[in-house]
Amino acid sequence: MSAPLPARFPRIVLVGRPGSPALAEPLVRLARFLAERGHAVALESETAVLAMQPELPAVDAVALGAAADLAIVLGGDGTMLSFARQLAPHDVPLIGVNQGRLGFLTDIPLARMETALGAMLDGRYVEERRTLIAATVERADGSREHALALNDVVVNRGALGTMIECSVEIDGRFVYSMRADGVIVTTPTGSTAYALSAGGPIVAPQVPAFALVPVAPHALTHRPIAVPDNSLIAIAISHGRDASVHCDGQAHFGLTEGDRVALRRADHRARFLHPHDHDYFAMLREKLHWSETPERIRGIK
Repeated sequence: MSAPLPARFPRIVLVGRPGSPALAEPLVRLARFLAERGHAVALESETAVLAMQPELPAVDAVALGAAADLAIVLGGDGTMLSFARQLAPHDVPLIGVNQGRLGFLTDIPLARMETALGAMLDGRYVEERRTLIAATVERADGSREHALALNDVVVNRGALGTMIECSVEIDGRFVYSMRADGVIVTTPTGSTAYALSAGGPIVAPQVPAFALVPVAPHALTHRPIAVPDNSLIAIAISHGRDASVHCDGQAHFGLTEGDRVALRRADHRARFLHPHDHDYFAMLREKLHWSETPERIRGIK
């Protein structure tokens, strides 16, 4: 007797971190677990090569939005960022299974994957929607390039090592000019990434804000600024022979003097599902070792 078709998420696509042979066995195990529950399971095309399961259909990455009701990502935050950007316009939710590294978006431990996912697929989950940044690189010659970012957009110096000079506008109003290694514009999601190491604030996911975080500014009076996420932010390069802009560290564009990076809230948001007992601040305590002594972090009693 075949398993009944599940009411929630009948079509699930599995995505694995590229170049991670250790994920082959968990991927196969998870595919079997989901199929036994009655879900139609497919593998993202690169993941299919990793799992080597020819009996499962493979879906090209660009077709995931139309082929899935849910995507489960096994790996790390980098893999999650890539597919969250891709699936946001299609309103497909994602669940993250952590490969064992520090992960703020992939919050289910691999060791209890089936237990946690079983409960979530039975309806015991919480949902978060995360804001993305739509970035447009406006060239001095009039050409434009576009990219999305879930974590952050970083304008910074290049390999030559000299500071860049840039000016920042918000909603068409001049805010400041700055000499620095760069500036980070981060979403709440990205506030625990590069922006945090540069001295930026942690912004809870429910806060509708972007933060602008200078990187090693020449003037020590430059400080992070939080602005409403419906703001239009523009960063213009006034001097910098080797500047560049990076979106989530995955899309990269070179910049020259006179180029401008325009940033706004994207039209679509990413959807993430978490276990029903998910607690954002408990996650921060665990990942950032709050209230831990160095001895306890090293496991010394």
